Order: sequence, then structure tokens, then C-alpha cells
Amino acid sequence: MGEPGGPAGGARRGRRGVRGLPRAASALGATGLLCTALAAYACWGQLPPLPWAAPTPPRAVGVLLWWEPFAGPRSATRPPPDCWLRFNISGCRLLTDRAAYWEAQAVLFHHRDLVKGPLDWPPPPWGARVRSAEELALRVLNEEAEEETVDASGHRPPGQRWVWMNFESPSHSPGLRSLAGNLFNWTLSYRADSDIFVPYGYLYPRTHPSDQPPGPAPTLARKRGLVAWVVSNWDERQARVRYFHQLSQHVPVDVFGKGGSRRPVPDAGLLHTVARYKFYLAFENSQHLDYITEKLWRNSLLAGTVPVVLGPDRANYERFLPRGAFIHVDDFPSASSLAAYLLFLDRNPAAYRRYFHWRRRYAVHITSFWDEPWCRTCEAVQRAGDRPQSKRNLARWFER
Repeated sequence: MGEPGGPAGGARRGRRGVRGLPRAASALGATGLLCTALAAYACWGQLPPLPWAAPTPPRAVGVLLWWEPFAGPRSATRPPPDCWLRFNISGCRLLTDRAAYWEAQAVLFHHRDLVKGPLDWPPPPWGARVRSAEELALRVLNEEAEEETVDASGHRPPGQRWVWMNFESPSHSPGLRSLAGNLFNWTLSYRADSDIFVPYGYLYPRTHPSDQPPGPAPTLARKRGLVAWVVSNWDERQARVRYFHQLSQHVPVDVFGKGGSRRPVPDAGLLHTVARYKFYLAFENSQHLDYITEKLWRNSLLAGTVPVVLGPDRANYERFLPRGAFIHVDDFPSASSLAAYLLFLDRNPAAYRRYFHWRRRYAVHITSFWDEPWCRTCEAVQRAGDRPQSKRNLARWFER
């Protein structure tokens, strides 16, 4: 047996001593410890925020759309979208009234409207004269012109961003070299290296049965045709038209669109029409880095057909979708070889269905023009803070 003053006895006395403290004193002590911890949390900037603290709401950002794209300055202004409801982006003030120019954190300029039509810029003063569209058309675009800069940054409201927005390829973007210099802070386009990257579409992980397109693969019994192509701007000089002429010598291609021998799109609509075919020619009007448009995302993948692509190289496409989700014309030495492969897949359903394996994991998002670029600009300003930036030579960046 242990001594009365041994360890066991001491331990018992210790526990009785704690129980013997007044409850008020215990509560005060606990409160003091909690306050000390909270004070340390507030003072030590290195520690993360308290787990139960509400996240800091994003700062309110005003984004002024200088023109409604392709509509002109005198068109009726439609109501701005709700960025929170549409894209889960909060803190956005989307502006269309030019009287709000001086309070906007960003101004969005659509390239086609920027270089076409009468001069229509934010209020002066300007550091340099801006040429009209007619002057730009007559101007000789030589090497010296490429280096010319227009410095308007000193006359913007402090911290305001000018955002250059363009979804056409360099081949269809006139007047680019007239905009070289630090006229714009940011770029917004389909290019992945844009300051604000907004592709025509993209794949995202499938999480809900309603995600589109539905099901792991389309029903083959509904497919009545082999190859379809919808084309609006026919130009014999384009690579896509030249390749079509070669391909159609070896496999039937049903062409829809306006003019010539093309069929009009049936009343059922483009997607329902294309869905009846096994393959769709997702041929771009020009071949440039990242220029992958709705011809792939909407007309083909969302419609439920296998895209045959002509655009940038295969490696560029594989940055945005699985390699087994499409057929590239560059995979074949000739159009006749491609036609033979399409006919092989037509006779072999198992091999054809492999091109839809991506649908087990992914769904297709189609960009909403022009609401989504508008809201994404707001989001980009919120994330960037006060970081200054400008493009030293817009044309050189975009045309490369």
C-alpha cells in the first residue's frame, strides 16, 4: 500500500482541488483563454481565417459594354444578364449607359464594331488621334506602321481597364495593326493565352443526369445519314471548301446552308438535323491557334455526332478534349483515305461507338454570347485587383 502522501494520494488531492474551484472562476478562466486565442488569430496575419468566419464578399465591379456586339451604337439596349443567376459570379454591375464611363472599372470593346463604321470612342481628351475606318482601310500596313503606338492610357479614369474582345480569327479581324500599342489593358478571346479566356465551348465533369448531351452514346437507329456539313460563308479559296470537294468524290456529304446547291436547314433545327448523321464536318473558316468554334462544340459534340475537324493541328485540339473524341483530317494522307475510314466506322458499330466514350465522364458547355464574356470580365477584374497591364503590340500577339 502506498504512503498517504504518495503519488496516488497527491493525484486525488489535485483532482479535488480543481473541483473545488468556484464555477464562476472556471468560466472566467475559459473565457479568458478563448479571448486570448481570438486575439492571436486576429493579429497574426500568417494564420488562415477562422473556419466559421464568413468569406469576404467580392468587391463590386462595374463593367461597361461600349457597344452591343454587331448591333451598332443606335440599337436598342437589352437588359444586362444576372451574373449570379447565370454563372455564379457575384458583385457585378453590368453597365450600358455611357454616362457611367467614368465610374466603370472596365470597358469592353468588341473588335468588329471598333474598326467598322463611324468613329465612336470614349470621351476625349486623347493623347493621339484615332483614325477612322476609312483611313485605316487606305493606310499602307508596313513594318513601321506595326510599331506605331496610341497612348490613351493617361486619359482613362485611374485603374480602369480597356478590354479588347474578339471571337473571330486573325484572318477575319481587319484593322488589327491600327490598334497596336498600349491602347488596351487586357484581351478577351478564344485564345487560351488571353487575359480573359472565353472559349466557344468546353467539356466539364458530368455530375447530373440532365447534363448535355444525355446518355453515354446516341441511338444509332436514329442516324439515317453518313456525313453532314452546315456552312454559311462559302469561299472557294478556303481550305475547308477545297477539302470538301476532295472528300465528296469518295463519300456522300449532305451540305446545308444558304445559297448555291446547299439545302436549307429543316424546320426541326440544326441540332436535330445533324443528330441524324454519324459524322459532322467541323471545318473552320481559317486555321489559327485555339480557333475552335461552335462547329465542334455545338454543331457536333452537343448534337451527338462524331466531329471530323479541320482547323489547328491535332495537338491543339487535344488541349481541350480527349484524343478519341474526334477525327482530324491530318490523321490521313489524303481525303480518299479519310473517306475509307468513315465507311469502315459506318460498317462497324462497336468501333464507331468508341468515339462517344468521353460522354461517360464529361458534358458540353456552350458559351452564351454575349452575356458570358461580360460576366467573365467582371470576375477577372475582381481577381486581378489593382495589377496594371497593357498589350504592347496587339496585332503581333494575335496574329502569331
